[in-house]
Amino acid sequence: MASQRDLPVGLVNHLFRNTGNSSFTEFVSSYAPELLPQRDEVLATPIGDQVPHATTIVAATFAGGVIMAGDRRATSGNIISQRDVEKVFRADDYSCMGIAGTASTGLEFARLYRVELEHYEKLEGRTMSVAGKANRLATMIRGNLAMAMQGLVVVPLFAAYDPDKDEGRIFSYDVAGGPYERERFDAIGSGSIFARGSLKKLYRDGASSDDMVMTLIQALYDAADDDSATGGPDVSRKIWPVVAVIDADGFRRLSDEQVSSYVEQMLEARLISPDGPIAPLR
Repeated sequence: MASQRDLPVGLVNHLFRNTGNSSFTEFVSSYAPELLPQRDEVLATPIGDQVPHATTIVAATFAGGVIMAGDRRATSGNIISQRDVEKVFRADDYSCMGIAGTASTGLEFARLYRVELEHYEKLEGRTMSVAGKANRLATMIRGNLAMAMQGLVVVPLFAAYDPDKDEGRIFSYDVAGGPYERERFDAIGSGSIFARGSLKKLYRDGASSDDMVMTLIQALYDAADDDSATGGPDVSRKIWPVVAVIDADGFRRLSDEQVSSYVEQMLEARLISPDGPIAPLR
C-alpha cells in the first residue's frame, strides 16, 4: 500500500479534510495510531499505587452556572508525591473537567479532550452540545478500560454551562464510561465520601457564585480533615485549591489571591468551630 508520502498532495488534503467523522481521536487512530496513548497493551504487573494519584474534586451548581474545585495533592501509596498538582482543566469556553485517579493518564486525557472539542468545532463550525461533550468524554474513558484494569484508572468529573437551559450541569463517570448526570453537586476521588457529606449539609438551591465557592472550599477542607490523600490549603507554601467558575460569561479560573481570601475566611471561622458551619435543622 502506498504511504502518505507517495500520494499526491491534493489527494492527501482531500482525505484529511473529508474524514467523515468529527472525532479527533478516531481520525488519529486511523492515520497515525502510534501518536495516541497505547490503550491495548497489557502490563505484566499492575502498577497500582506505584504512580502518583490525584485525589478529590468537587463541583456544584449555583444560580446561572456551575463551579468546580480541586485539592492540589498527589500521592504514591502513603507518600505525598506532589503538593501543587493541578486537577481542574478548561475543556472549552463553557466547560471543564477534573481528574481523579492516575495523575499522568488524567493529564493526558485532559489535553486530548480539549483538542477533541476544538477539532469538532473547527470541522462542524459550531460548538458541541453539553450532552455531546459528556458523551464524547465517555467514549474516551471507555477506550482506556484495558489500562484501567491494570491499575491506570482515570475517573473524571465534567461540568458545563448549558446556554439552552441557562444553568450548570455536572456529569460523573465510572471506569467503563457513563456518563451519569448529577443534580446540584457531586464529588470524586478518595475524599469524595467526606466532601459529598459536607455538600449535603451546606448546599443551598439558588445560592450565589460567591456563596457556592465558599461551600466547595468548606467541602474540600472537610475531605482533607478525614482523608490523608486529600490536601488541605497549604498556608505556609501558599498553595490553594484550584477553583473554576463557568456561567454565561464563560470559563474563568479564580486567581490564587481570590481563592486565598476564601480560605482565610474559612480558616478564621474554623478556629472558633473546628468542624465547620452547622447546617440548620429547619
